[in-house]
Amino acid sequence: MNISLDLIQTTTLAVVLLLLGEFARRHIGFLQRFSIPGPVIGGFAFALAVLALRETGVAQLELDTTLQEPAMIAFFTTIGLGASVSLLRKGGKLLIVYLLACWTLAILQNVVGIGMATALGIDPVLGVMAGAVALEGGHGAAAAFGPTAEALGTDGATAIAIAAATFGLVAGGLLGGPMASWLMRRHKVEVPAAADTAASAAAEAQEKEEPVGYGPLVNTAVLIGVVMVAGVALGTWFSETTGFVLPAYVGAMVVAAVARNVGDRFGLRMHQGALSLVSSLSLGLFLTMAMMGLRIWDLYALALPLVLLLAVQVIVLLLFVALVVFRLLGKGYDAATMAAGMVGHGLGGTPNAMANMDAFNRRFGVRSEKAFLIVPLAGAVLIDIVALPWIVWCINAVA
Repeated sequence: MNISLDLIQTTTLAVVLLLLGEFARRHIGFLQRFSIPGPVIGGFAFALAVLALRETGVAQLELDTTLQEPAMIAFFTTIGLGASVSLLRKGGKLLIVYLLACWTLAILQNVVGIGMATALGIDPVLGVMAGAVALEGGHGAAAAFGPTAEALGTDGATAIAIAAATFGLVAGGLLGGPMASWLMRRHKVEVPAAADTAASAAAEAQEKEEPVGYGPLVNTAVLIGVVMVAGVALGTWFSETTGFVLPAYVGAMVVAAVARNVGDRFGLRMHQGALSLVSSLSLGLFLTMAMMGLRIWDLYALALPLVLLLAVQVIVLLLFVALVVFRLLGKGYDAATMAAGMVGHGLGGTPNAMANMDAFNRRFGVRSEKAFLIVPLAGAVLIDIVALPWIVWCINAVA
């Protein structure tokens, strides 16, 4: 039996799955502990159900995921709008060092992925999918770049990238805290005195989100829409002119970053609460739809090579953090906290990084304010300035 869902039915189902996924994440300890995203939970559960129906011969489903691409472009636009150069100055030297380490890691992960894929006799593009795409980029980049790789002839690219990103989330959540604790013991790092209460309260107050009303939401939506149009046009023009595939969402992110910094230059202020809301909604919708359409059966022939490739990626990351990053950051308490963060987002995502650092700091009763400023800024936003173009180049180079 063939079941076909139209646009409205598919979108409604995606929203329901997103809601159920977020509910499960909040109420199931394992999912909460490892910061598994709600869209991944709901969408992947549906993909498993589709797999069961297909393998038992009961039914095959066809979905209309037309809204997936616009939601994806909107999400990457919000990432670009968060890339403010002025924020770089607040992090100082440590931010520059950490950001350079993030960029180096993204480059290294693709080199390792392509090398391992070649050695194992599989498509090198899949090495990129299980490299910086899935590990530094997480499920969002996996769902975004997978269709691009498949359009260039790599079957199963999305499934491989999503599987690698899921593995990375779990590994990043499990290994970040132990790595930081080992570094503390190994280098006899002293725990600094507790931060001043007034300073901590001021920092917490600054981090609170602004309330989102109709006006700010509409203004932000208009800005995102205009940037999306310009970004898609840039991507299309660049691809047609050079023959080098530049996904529309990368073009949108570039235009958004330029727009943000021009706005900063002329004192134009963005409403961060509205931007965060649109970012969360667009990510949730496109990622849920991507997971719903996941062809899990494409993973069958690649299970062993993928496990070997990811095992090597984990080893390389841990060595890089312990032997290079921690030392460059000064081998102190802030450095150990940021090491926990890099393991988190270097394998899984920024929520993993924040959870790792929070758990590590709670253990010693001292919050590393520098780490909580630098890691999300570099690991969630600024890393894409180099990582995304590098991923695009690698896919085109080895496809």
